[in-house]
Amino acid sequence: MADTDQKCEETNKRRFLGRDYRKIKAWQAADDLTVSIYKITERFPKHEVYALTSQVRRSASSVPANIAEGSARGYKKEYLQFLNIARGSLAETDYFMHLAHRLGYIETSDYEKIASQIKITATIHYGLLEAVRKET
Repeated sequence: MADTDQKCEETNKRRFLGRDYRKIKAWQAADDLTVSIYKITERFPKHEVYALTSQVRRSASSVPANIAEGSARGYKKEYLQFLNIARGSLAETDYFMHLAHRLGYIETSDYEKIASQIKITATIHYGLLEAVRKET
């Protein structure tokens, strides 16, 4: 009887939490990207603190946050909606980093590294989107 109770408790816990977002490769890549963005934006000019710095940090952190939130949703359609929002935030992050480079806020070598990280994150994220779309 105790074994059955424990299984029910574990099932209810999983139902509440949904997928463990920390194990999702797209979330891991997006989380790493967000940390990189925070570090690189520390060097942005102080007059950008409430402008570009804030915007790029919000867009970057929105990617893993939406993956996490979507993974906790009970329906595939909802999960896909959050994954699509994350994809849009990733595109926004890409643009903001492009702008920062054009404005001279980051060196070309740093921009190339972050652009590569964004591209890798986008590729992994696309794989997740496709996998969820194919789920039954």
